[in-house]
Amino acid sequence: HSSTVLGADISLEKVLPMGGGIGGGSSNAATTLLALNTLWDLNLSIDTLAQLGSRLGADIPVFVRGHTAWAEGVGDKLITVTMPERYYLVLTPDCHVSTARIFSHKELTRDTPDITVAAFLEQGGGNDCQPLVQRLFTEVDEAIKWLNQYAEAQLTGTGCCVFASFESRQQAQQILLNTPEHLNGFIAKGVNISTTHRVLFG
Repeated sequence: HSSTVLGADISLEKVLPMGGGIGGGSSNAATTLLALNTLWDLNLSIDTLAQLGSRLGADIPVFVRGHTAWAEGVGDKLITVTMPERYYLVLTPDCHVSTARIFSHKELTRDTPDITVAAFLEQGGGNDCQPLVQRLFTEVDEAIKWLNQYAEAQLTGTGCCVFASFESRQQAQQILLNTPEHLNGFIAKGVNISTTHRVLFG
């Protein structure tokens, strides 16, 4: 389609935990595709970059597109949505949850009815993997139960991380300061347009 004889030296400082289920690796891959497209003046469309990304991982296209989205199928059908830009307290239990293990587990619920975008925006959603991961990983179960004291805690994807949303950074920060010593975490602000898109496309 397009080629270049140019090269690039890429270094990465890993901050998000491996196996956390928060898209760290996928967002890194998407950022690399977007950055190289700009650096090398390839002028590939976002659609083309998203298609390239989908060959590397199912959730890379959403990061390539850079907008909050509702995903259907295997994450390949994306509908742009706008969400309140809340603050999220994310706890990172000291364990690694294997996506393959969870998806192949006989106890995983596989018959949950589909939910519509409108129903999700009104009522919120759930994660069919959460009860299973809580049963298999005591560290995740403990984190969810602890965070549930303050707000509804949910599992991130098929990873080990646990999150809850708050109206302000101050609220989230106060709870983070109260976490037990063995529970690490951080605060993230929800955004509707990714930082990468803001930097590259203004």
